[in-house]
Amino acid sequence: MKKTKLGEFEEFVLLTVAVLQEEAYGVEIKRELERRLKQRLSVGSVQSALKRLEEKGFLKSHLGEATQKRGGKRKRIYTITKYAEKVLAELKEIRAGLWESIPQLTVNM
Repeated sequence: MKKTKLGEFEEFVLLTVAVLQEEAYGVEIKRELERRLKQRLSVGSVQSALKRLEEKGFLKSHLGEATQKRGGKRKRIYTITKYAEKVLAELKEIRAGLWESIPQLTVNM
């Protein structure tokens, strides 16, 4: 695995972009993360993570079409890169192996 670090929140953001695909823009990413994490997030925290992920080569972005609904403003749409797909697959494999190696785990929910 490459030495580029991926924090927990960054991983959640990256996975959310992968889930949302063509609907992966700031507000929708934030909404989906809040729904899944069951907590409120600031727009800034999501935007910062998206910027870091793009700088690290995990995401690419482009501007979508302007819409009347957004007052003529264009959305920045994010997509994961092949590099991100590879890293996510590696992380999934590592986590699965660790979970399978736990002799017995009792979780009360």
